[in-house]
Amino acid sequence: MRESMRGAGWIKGLREAEARQLRREIFQLELDLIKAANSKARWNLHEIAHELRRRKARLERLEECLAAMPAGKAASAA
Repeated sequence: MRESMRGAGWIKGLREAEARQLRREIFQLELDLIKAANSKARWNLHEIAHELRRRKARLERLEECLAAMPAGKAASAA
């Protein structure tokens, strides 16, 4: 096995880190959506809502992928 090859635990760690980042982005987008809905300038409301739907769909696919991965040693995503 070459040194550059990584195991399933490393890949799962990367996907878990990506899911955490997506959750943070979703949280921020939800706050932005509330601000946009309550402001007089609603020009970006549609754009924020679209991005929020896109990120939530990505998170759902990522969580399905993580659920299908075998449970093993958790690796840090450095």
